[in-house]
Amino acid sequence: MRKRKNGAESAHGHGVPNPKSLQEDKKQEANRFPSSKKIFLICLIFRITNSLFVQTYFNPDEHWQALEVAHRITFGYGHLTWEWTKGIRSYLHPMLFAVLYKLLSILHLDTPLSMIKAPRLLQSVLSSFGDLYLFKFSNVMYGGHVAKWALFGQLTNWFMFYCITRTLSNSLETVLTVISLYYWPGLRTQMTKMPSASRTWALLSAALACAIRPTSAIIWIYVGIIELFVSHDRLKFVFLEVVPIGSIVLGLTFILDRFMYGSWILVPFNFLKFNFLSSGGDYYGTHPWHWYFTQGFTVMIFTFLPFMVAGIIQSKHWKLSGLILWVLTLYSVLGHKEFRFVLPVLPISLLFSGYSLAMLSQQHSFNKKIKKHKRSWKIKASVIFLLATNIPMAVYMSMVHQRGTEDVMNYLAKEAFEGNVKSILFLTPCHSTPYYSTLHQNLPMRFLDCSPSEVKGIPDESDRFLMDPINFISEYEKNWSKPSHIVLFNTEENHLKDFLFSHSFKEIKRFFHAHFKVDRDLQASVVVYANLD
Repeated sequence: MRKRKNGAESAHGHGVPNPKSLQEDKKQEANRFPSSKKIFLICLIFRITNSLFVQTYFNPDEHWQALEVAHRITFGYGHLTWEWTKGIRSYLHPMLFAVLYKLLSILHLDTPLSMIKAPRLLQSVLSSFGDLYLFKFSNVMYGGHVAKWALFGQLTNWFMFYCITRTLSNSLETVLTVISLYYWPGLRTQMTKMPSASRTWALLSAALACAIRPTSAIIWIYVGIIELFVSHDRLKFVFLEVVPIGSIVLGLTFILDRFMYGSWILVPFNFLKFNFLSSGGDYYGTHPWHWYFTQGFTVMIFTFLPFMVAGIIQSKHWKLSGLILWVLTLYSVLGHKEFRFVLPVLPISLLFSGYSLAMLSQQHSFNKKIKKHKRSWKIKASVIFLLATNIPMAVYMSMVHQRGTEDVMNYLAKEAFEGNVKSILFLTPCHSTPYYSTLHQNLPMRFLDCSPSEVKGIPDESDRFLMDPINFISEYEKNWSKPSHIVLFNTEENHLKDFLFSHSFKEIKRFFHAHFKVDRDLQASVVVYANLD
């Protein structure tokens, strides 16, 4: 009760009108304020439903850097990409899904359907904690009314719906980031009484986030500097909290990686060396420095953007809003940019959106009756606008755009389970589909490699195929073991129809993939050809 009072007083301090009316509103709100259990249950049901809606392909890492590795750990087969040979990935994140796969195996539930759905269902549970802690963080910062609107933004933002239940390391990093921010004393608007172990939990969550994705350190350098400025026990903070907790978490991660790799591997060092010192990520494409500000992050927050800006200005909480700017700026220095890299600051931005929506919804209650209708209309129009823009986007991106590569592997998994598939050749850009983690049958499969070359300017196997499909497959066919199935996009199919026909392949299934192109020519459909011999 005391914490809620301080949070609401803080909200008033940032511009809520009419103190007496606000106090009466607070008393009414306290009586109907939902418990954490109720909020978590709502979020859990929502995220489980969310995960079932997500049926499209977004980023290869969801499968190739998490589920594929976990499948190999559990079942003994699965492809490890070049990142694992160079030691720039930790086994900590895939191990979560390896435990899930092991449980499914023990219970004999590792069917094609459960192998497809279970990992995202697990991630939906983890994501629910992120939703809950954003609500709790918003509550202690600005009061329950803001917390409800922040949760509204979290659950209705299209990109959060599209991405947070995917098995990307960025999704778990985002959850851990929100949990840690809730426990950091230095970010509070008022230094309310906190549990003695609060900063310990904050550091533990932050250390886990860094162990999973070393670039998460960008966030915690900023937060740590703020904590040093506001803390009265700086030496204790550094030497009795940061150093021991960081050493324990990272030490245990090193031991896990030592066991899995078979030798001592300093994953954070290798990761940062490749992505920052050598700009290795640039191999997969670069964007201009301003991309996050003009395209990337603005697309993610979408129509919540004006509400976020208004919330930052109204709240005047520059420490927290500065974190958003800090992260976007530092990631802008890197040439290789992706939406998911800045996912951890999206909930914070939605918190500020919630602040402005809460202020807008409260204002009409504190004005004269003649103005009530006008104020009420504004908040209703804002909600309708946000829902009308975000829901269609979330549904389309989660269920329509780029779904063919998921559908084709789901189909092949069922066919392989029934014994109708002997081997598969993927004539697609590398990592365009899930792999063994979805097929779940130890069959020969081959995809076009795109590992970075030590010599710049030499095209990889995937690029050579796309530049000249006919010559590539003619050379490859001389030494192949003829597959039972070939998977390719319609764009390459147009070049290879004669070849496929002459080698006794026939189209057996076609899946819709996309209405518009992304980074290549339009890949409208994914086609499966089967060997008739």
